[in-house]
Order: sequence, then C-alpha cells, then structure tokens
Amino acid sequence: ATTRSSNTMAVGKNPRLKIKKGAKKKTVDPFTRKEWYDVKAPNMFQIRHVGKCIVSKTHGTRIASDGLKQRNFEVSLADLNKNEEQAHRKIILRSEEVQGRNVLTQFHGMDLTTDKLRSLVRKWQTLIEAFVDVKTNDGYFLRMFAIAFTKRRPNQLKKTSYAQTSQIRAIRRKMMDIMTHEAQSSSLRDLVIKFIPESIAAQIEKECHSIYP
Repeated sequence: ATTRSSNTMAVGKNPRLKIKKGAKKKTVDPFTRKEWYDVKAPNMFQIRHVGKCIVSKTHGTRIASDGLKQRNFEVSLADLNKNEEQAHRKIILRSEEVQGRNVLTQFHGMDLTTDKLRSLVRKWQTLIEAFVDVKTNDGYFLRMFAIAFTKRRPNQLKKTSYAQTSQIRAIRRKMMDIMTHEAQSSSLRDLVIKFIPESIAAQIEKECHSIYP
C-alpha cells in the first residue's frame, strides 16, 4: 500500500503564499474606448455644425451608431442663426440618423430660457396660457404652447391691467385657433421657420386687440 502526504495550506496561513497588495490592475483611460462624432443641425438653420458628441466604440454586438440615435441636444438659437437677440430661446434637436462621422438631427422642441420667462411675468396684469395638440401636413405631431399677457394702454391711469373672465376665454380660444391653423397648414420645416421670427405670436397679438382692451 502506498501513502501520499498532502502539504496544502490556506493562503491566509502561509506567509509565503500571500498576494501582494501593491499589484493593482492597470488603469486604462476610458477615452481610448470612445469615438467622436459631429452633430449636424437641420438645413432650416444658418449654422449646420452644432458641435461634437462622444460614444463608445463598436464592441461585439454593441454598435456605436445605435448609441447615438434618439439623443437630444440643447442648443441656443443665437448660435444656430448667429443672432444674439435670439439668445433667450433654446432649440432641442434629436438625432435621427448617422452617416459616417456625422449625426443628422431633426427639430424636437423650442423653449424660452428661465430668465426670459421670469422677466415677462409682472404684477398688475393677467397671464393667459394655452396649448394645442396638432399634426403638421407632413405627419409630425406637436404640442404647441403659448403664453400671453395683458398690457397697459397708452395714457392709462389705472394701476392694474386685468382682463375679465370672458375676455380670457375668448383670447385663449383665439390663441388655440391660430396655432391649430398654422400647424395644420404647414410642414414641420415651415412651422419652425415661422417660430424663429415669432410671426405666429405677432398674429395672435394682432387678432386679440379686438378682444382686449
């Protein structure tokens, strides 16, 4: 009969088998696994090059272009049109397609900056809000918002400029009708072009003069 002796010991018991604490995993710069793409705005704006975005490189079943789709980019309208007077408006662009190193975007929304919106709201006047869900003639669904304020008449002595409830309802109805008509009779591109010079807002103001004051 033969006998075998085993001298196995736990790592923690034998000082010669201890793992060195200083042997750390080599750190890799995460940016070596990234790729840069150029973001392109739609042709309705003067400046097409918005900036750059980063995404992880294609690895295995994960394709880099898939990680870029449906991303939102918030850009100042002043940068897109080279006009500092439009700096109070923000344009939201959504990536729709990737061609080579270019990310092609589509208009996704427009909003006012917080400081501009707060500067519009004042005391002693009526604030009227309205929104509509509309469909453009090229098949895009939009939710449009409008905000209006009553203003003082020339040579007005009264401190306040409040509208009556019936006037508020009439103004809101007029705002909704104008927004619906403008959206349904335009393509998305034409509608955005109307947003930039605020032609819809000017039309609402003109037609509501007969209601208030």
